[in-house]
Amino acid sequence: MSTELTSQYAAQVTSDIEHNAKEQERVSADITALQEQLTILRHDYSVLVNVQQALGIASASVQPATAPENTTVPAPREKASAKPSTGKRTRAKMGANAQGSAVAKKSASKKPASKAANAKAYQRTLVELVRQHLTEQSEPRSAAEVATALDTAHPERGIKTTVVRITLENLVAKNQAERAKQGRSVYYTASTPGEQTASVVPNKTQTE
Repeated sequence: MSTELTSQYAAQVTSDIEHNAKEQERVSADITALQEQLTILRHDYSVLVNVQQALGIASASVQPATAPENTTVPAPREKASAKPSTGKRTRAKMGANAQGSAVAKKSASKKPASKAANAKAYQRTLVELVRQHLTEQSEPRSAAEVATALDTAHPERGIKTTVVRITLENLVAKNQAERAKQGRSVYYTASTPGEQTASVVPNKTQTE
């Protein structure tokens, strides 16, 4: 069985080699014929150019004498005629760029306002925000409730409950807030201006 397959493959390979050799001969013959035709055309071209020069005829069509030597296909005339329109495309592109830059300038002039608003919001410290929130509330609030309210009002700041609790304790230490414990929960309220003044005066006296 293997011997028969080997014989078949050998016969096929031999046939392919013969076919390939014949194709090479055919292509070589075509190349030779084309080279001979090209030589004749070049000769005729030079004769015609000499006759034209003898007659004193000047024409731009005789300038590309090296065209037959090029192996690349010349670009179609439609594409060549479209080249002058590149100036129009360039001007149109410049106009579009100018419009784009004008729009960019307008949008850029609006951006500083938004950035300024964000910067103004960030200028307020967390202490100020917490104190203001307590002042606006009519009932005591826990640290979690204050953190949730501030995070909702200022989501860009990423306010955490732990930080708010520390801030509230600092306000209590400065007598700017009051701390009340109900069971396991701790609630905070803002101190009244009178309480803040009364707490500040003794401290000042002790300092003196």
